[in-house]
Amino acid sequence: MVEQLWGDGFLSGQRVLVIAPHADDETYGCAGTIARIKSLGGDAYVLLGSLGGIHHYGPAGQGEMMHRVSAQTRLKEFDTVMELLKVDDWEVMFARESMHMALDTVPRRDLVRMIERDARLSVENIQPTMLLIPSMSYNQDHEALFRACMTAARPGLRTERHFIPLVLGYDNTSLFWSPDHERFHPNLYIDISDFLNLKLKALRTHASQVRGPLYHGSPEGLELQSRLRGREISAESAEGFVVHRAVF
Repeated sequence: MVEQLWGDGFLSGQRVLVIAPHADDETYGCAGTIARIKSLGGDAYVLLGSLGGIHHYGPAGQGEMMHRVSAQTRLKEFDTVMELLKVDDWEVMFARESMHMALDTVPRRDLVRMIERDARLSVENIQPTMLLIPSMSYNQDHEALFRACMTAARPGLRTERHFIPLVLGYDNTSLFWSPDHERFHPNLYIDISDFLNLKLKALRTHASQVRGPLYHGSPEGLELQSRLRGREISAESAEGFVVHRAVF
């Protein structure tokens, strides 16, 4: 019964829309699921919140501990990852430098409108069967998009607007740093044992974001997390999700 509900047959029929705050969040949270759905003939789209240059902590040479990564670098990396995962299409909602890491300054109604109908890859245009959204985080962009996604995915009359049967919140290696009431507790898992290497390759392709092995968001850290999620369901590796809505 479980295999019938969540096996290849089910996933092959999905039309998934991923909402990602920043380039690489889609990889941390659900690259394996995207790859598995695409391998089975399903559809996958990624709507990116913002993309811009940013200063990062980390050795920059000459004793400096900050370095800048340009928007062009991140865009090139993201485009390559989208090709690697074979997504059908992707879009950046806010490409202006001033909007990167500043989605919390956008009125929620404007974010909701973009996700709901105004973006080229909006819910109304894509009409997904599965919506994958960021979970709550200390990051202001993640929180802003989470709340906007929940509003955009609100239930309504199916005769008036598209109803998304499956709304899931995806994982991130940073979610251990949260208040107790916002901790991530997965209650749905997708086996990505055959796609873990691809997921890790995708993260390494976001080369400007890669840090050393002890960093929680390193490729090594992501592999440990993926294998831990797998062990929670007695599989080699998995991605965990929080179910916000599931209608069959």
